[in-house]
Amino acid sequence: MTRHHQPRKGSVAFSPRKRVARETPRVSTWPEVEETGLLGFAGYKVGMTHVTALDSRKGSPTENMELSVPCTILEAPPLVVLGIRAYTKTTYGLKTLTDVLANDNLDDELSRKISVPKFEDIEAKLENLRNRIDEIDEVRVLVHTKPKLTSVPKKKPEVLEFGVGGKSVEDKLEYAISVLGQEITPKDVFEEGEFTDAIATTKGKGVQGPVKRFGVRIQYGKAARSGIERHVGSIGPWTPNRTMWTVAMQGQMGYHKRTEYNKKLLKIGDESEVDLINPDGGFVKYGLVKNNYIIVKGSLPGPSKRLVVLRKGVRNASKDATAPEISYISTTSRQGV
Repeated sequence: MTRHHQPRKGSVAFSPRKRVARETPRVSTWPEVEETGLLGFAGYKVGMTHVTALDSRKGSPTENMELSVPCTILEAPPLVVLGIRAYTKTTYGLKTLTDVLANDNLDDELSRKISVPKFEDIEAKLENLRNRIDEIDEVRVLVHTKPKLTSVPKKKPEVLEFGVGGKSVEDKLEYAISVLGQEITPKDVFEEGEFTDAIATTKGKGVQGPVKRFGVRIQYGKAARSGIERHVGSIGPWTPNRTMWTVAMQGQMGYHKRTEYNKKLLKIGDESEVDLINPDGGFVKYGLVKNNYIIVKGSLPGPSKRLVVLRKGVRNASKDATAPEISYISTTSRQGV
């Protein structure tokens, strides 16, 4: 009988598989974009549906044919730019140089999250920021969400840091100053057909065994009939005489930060078009969409009501970002209405 060979179960690239420290994702990498504007947007996951759209992929066997495409809906109310953050490069990486926070047009619920600054001379701070332009190597903006406008049962907003596109630091700074205290909508950041990266925290599944967590093989033969089939056959050799960290064992599964690349935006709608997507009775475990929304091709990490950050794609230089032709959006009731 030949010896059995197969690849290891479960990628070690995701280790350690433990719960994230904070549910709101923190984006550490932003693409270099010459066009001025925000490089990301955030929305709340509503649920999934399907649309009928024309296949525009060149060379595809179904090119120019209508396909049923599974998609995910995000409710994306406006984001408010609450501050500007300037960075300077050091031998240890980027270090925060200074922050300038807005005084007005901030959500009343923001005090639940941070200490809202009292009235300050913003113009003097911005002028000081312009005078220190030689020290600035990177400009980003701080934004906060407005969850109370959605069907998510929470009031406390999330605070996020987004990258800014521009040809130079001066362009990025001037754009950040122009939107300070202003509201940003999805159409100000993305276009239909664009490829983005989705960053979110996955569904938490608690502690699971190695069979479900890593996909190890279930034991066969008489051992399986004795009721001990769901285990790892060997947890290591005699030498080294210790259990290695790469051995598949039980532990936390889910509630990890994950990034999915090249998610195509099928449609960006506003609050006047919510009837096109709301099913009778609303979405299961969410309710009705009331604000701007984004339809993304395929699935996204996390359960309903989870915050998902969409970032301009960092790996889509060769992608065809043409706007899809959608002829039908399913609004069939999921509640049996």
